[in-house]
Amino acid sequence: MDYRRLGQSDLTISSIGLGCVTFGREIDREAAFAILDHALARGITLLDTAESYGAGASERVLGEWFKARGTRDKVVLATKVGRPLTAAAIETSLTASLQRLQTDRVDLFQFHAYDAENPLELSLAAMQAAIGRGQVRWPACSNYSGEELARVVVFQRGSGWPAMVSVQPMYNLVHREIEQSLLPACRILHVGAISYSPLGAGFLTGKYGRGEHVPPGTRFDVKPGHKRHYFTEAGFAALQKLTAASGRLGVPPPTLAIAWVMSRPDITSVLIGARNVEQIEQAIAAQKLAAEMGDRLEAELG
Repeated sequence: MDYRRLGQSDLTISSIGLGCVTFGREIDREAAFAILDHALARGITLLDTAESYGAGASERVLGEWFKARGTRDKVVLATKVGRPLTAAAIETSLTASLQRLQTDRVDLFQFHAYDAENPLELSLAAMQAAIGRGQVRWPACSNYSGEELARVVVFQRGSGWPAMVSVQPMYNLVHREIEQSLLPACRILHVGAISYSPLGAGFLTGKYGRGEHVPPGTRFDVKPGHKRHYFTEAGFAALQKLTAASGRLGVPPPTLAIAWVMSRPDITSVLIGARNVEQIEQAIAAQKLAAEMGDRLEAELG
């Protein structure tokens, strides 16, 4: 496992992170514990959740795991607060998250999405207050554009406050929009990029065809809104290219798709979702492939 410093913080995170969105929603407590145990044993130390995941269920499962295993200090814990980003809402959300997580602080407290409806300076002041209380180690954000990230970081640094150390964007072979402005902004601002959805919510595994049928229990069945993002001509063209490359290289499409994201030079860590321990091993195999093939993956798939 590789470990990388996150932005300008003192945090070192694993290059593979575990996204915990399914815990308590699609994955029960017993299965989640098995996945968490295996991930930590294999060197994965970044755990990502949010107040909204399973209406708090994901955070509760993590809190129970910390208590049962005594693992809180062995991981980098990231959670998120959703809009509206008012001072009162941020404080209330953080307090509730800490209670569910059974901890006194989070390492990364992330604004889940940019809030253009409330004053930026008040949202960031509330974040800074949480840092001052010792409840948050570092501020971070998710689903920001390059322009939004720059606006926030410039304000924080101008105020003498710690600035966002990471941004969490979606990034995969279908959705590469962040290459245009967000990743260049990360380079200029020295902000880490923790990408999510390397398999496009499972689309790039090849389990979905051009028809409308969606297998029961899959992510697209549980969250049908994903279809509008992937069931497109561009989506199926990317899937076709991935399938062809998989045949040439003798590598399963999911492993190849994850390896492509891991090979991108501006990505600090890649969040993976896992329904079982085998999918943890798949991600580790993808990391090895990314290290071995490097730029060739872009030539094969780009």
